[in-house]
Amino acid sequence: MKGIDLLQKHTASAVVIRAWFLEKMIESLQTSDVPDDFKNMMRETGIEDDKLAIMIDANPRMLLDVFDDNDIIIENSLYPDGTFTIKIGAYDFTRPYFTRKEAEAFAIEAAFEILENKLSPKIEENN
Repeated sequence: MKGIDLLQKHTASAVVIRAWFLEKMIESLQTSDVPDDFKNMMRETGIEDDKLAIMIDANPRMLLDVFDDNDIIIENSLYPDGTFTIKIGAYDFTRPYFTRKEAEAFAIEAAFEILENKLSPKIEENN
């Protein structure tokens, strides 16, 4: 699934991820002489989904820190036969992937779903 699709489908997760990226961008400016007004303008403007989606598509691995910060730990294992498997917290996905990128793309999509479930209020049925 493309980054833009993940952001649009998982709106609560998108808010968390967008805020995380924005703060990391602002933190990276701390060492330079960037005025606070500019940093505040960045916070007010935010990151547009289409720009964030490009970063996700180009390097989904950068989301691992976001998920770590939200207690969604992604482990990637390489087996002797050259295949990769993914474990996300208590969820063990044993399907083999032939490349690390393919395994991580699956993991990011699954982690979006897990984060969305953590952030979204549960609707209880009245019986």
